[in-house]
Amino acid sequence: MANIRTFHDLDVWRKAHELVLLVYKITKTFPKEELYVLVAQIRRAAISITANIVEGFRRKTLKDSLNFYRMADASLEELKYHIFLSHDLGYISDSEYNVIVSLCEEVGKLLTRWIQSQETYLNA
Repeated sequence: MANIRTFHDLDVWRKAHELVLLVYKITKTFPKEELYVLVAQIRRAAISITANIVEGFRRKTLKDSLNFYRMADASLEELKYHIFLSHDLGYISDSEYNVIVSLCEEVGKLLTRWIQSQETYLNA
């Protein structure tokens, strides 16, 4: 992407935001007893991905930015586990699981490429 002025211009942020919206949609159907446990954890992990991308984007040094992008990646892994658990508990259907896992993989690839591109600048 040639002209990146705000985090909205980042493909990785836009795809991660799409993931957050999907997480909210899917977790609306979870049992009430999971609202303050698993639902809260899933939503927090999903939001953490986008929030860390945003915070990293605004950091003054590239090294500092990379720390936040790596935290976003760690939050993505946490989210994947919660999705896996939710599927095993029967809270997410097979079709929902496949869609969200596919989106997680897409976000992961974009995030990895973004981190690698920033590391290249740092090491140049």
